[in-house]
Amino acid sequence: MKFNQLSVNSAKSKKRVGRGISAGRGKTAGRGTKGQKARAGSGKKEGFEGGQTPIMMRAPKLRGFKSFRPSTETVYTGQLNDFSGNVDNLALYEAGLVKSAFSNVKLVVKGELSKALKISLQGISASALEVVQKAGGSFTKSERPKQVSTK
Repeated sequence: MKFNQLSVNSAKSKKRVGRGISAGRGKTAGRGTKGQKARAGSGKKEGFEGGQTPIMMRAPKLRGFKSFRPSTETVYTGQLNDFSGNVDNLALYEAGLVKSAFSNVKLVVKGELSKALKISLQGISASALEVVQKAGGSFTKSERPKQVSTK
């Protein structure tokens, strides 16, 4: 016999339970003997842990709202005098001026800038742009670096 010679109704019908002892799945119908799980319409509710306080009740109620918007960190013009050449997120992170290399960084005026730097950040104030250009530097707006998953 070949696969294409099988009749259409050759699939075995599913076993019906609770149809008498001689049917093979009669009497308890595969539910075992007595107990909560053998009764109809009953069962433990989701998250029930046998009377012990469930984990979702033990966990604190974290109220409010968590914003997923990436925070913007501020860097001041006076802090950039230690740099030479290019200034970007990674350079600021390595210098310890920002918490993460993957956050938005904005340059704001506070202190003097005495070096010509090529600055590539996500934001700059109008007055900070003047200070950078007056020092002979340039500013280009760049995208926030994306964090690549290592999974």
